[in-house]
Amino acid sequence: MIKAKKSLGQNFLIDKDIINIIADVVEIQNKDILEIGPGTGNLTSALLKKNPKKFIVIEKDDDLAEHLYKIFGDKIKILKDDVLKIEENSLNDDNLIVFGNLPYNISTEILCRWILNLKNNYWFDCLVLMFQKEVADRIIANFDTKNYGRLSILSNWKLKIEKVCDIRPSSFSPRPKIDSSLLLFKPKKDFYTIQNPYNLEKITRIFFMHRRKMIKKPFNQLFNGNSQIAERLNIGLNMRPQNLNYETYYKLTDEYEKLNS
Repeated sequence: MIKAKKSLGQNFLIDKDIINIIADVVEIQNKDILEIGPGTGNLTSALLKKNPKKFIVIEKDDDLAEHLYKIFGDKIKILKDDVLKIEENSLNDDNLIVFGNLPYNISTEILCRWILNLKNNYWFDCLVLMFQKEVADRIIANFDTKNYGRLSILSNWKLKIEKVCDIRPSSFSPRPKIDSSLLLFKPKKDFYTIQNPYNLEKITRIFFMHRRKMIKKPFNQLFNGNSQIAERLNIGLNMRPQNLNYETYYKLTDEYEKLNS
């Protein structure tokens, strides 16, 4: 019997209704699929019934990888590796549809890595990902709300995000202590051009370091007190980080890049 390993943040999805909801989020027939952390293969089995063209799974746990091979054999290609160490842009020749019940302890790290590493061409058609509900709420948050922050701004830069459903702890074994949420991410055709995504990460990190304080100090730190930039973007330096919408942060990053070019 396969036991979940707490050290790897494993919670196996067992709810057939939820599994079917996930499998039906997007059409996958004759498409190339990537599943992150397939666990015992319950979702894998449901996805295979949809007749994908190619099926790749990334499973770090050797015991689970062996278990999956015994069940599915050559129906899936198993990569025994850490998802954070894999070069996602070279996983497949064609775009992938990605499913993932992401380990809660690294879910934000995975998403941020994927966003910051995005090239001119997307390596995926869509992402169907499960997060701790608290994290999902931060991802989809709008400005001027308590959950709005760096993760909201990064996630909504190049991606359209839709909440599919919330998932109760009873849908997993072992049961986590918190609710989960399923999100659907699709690439945006039009988005604000930023030369180096890590500049957006830097600006949001510095601004939200003290999210309850006015933005005057982080603004001056980044822009050397250049008030013309604030005036041009209609920013009051007595505002707080959550008062600035997504677009303003993208424009601030553009100004920062111009200033440092």
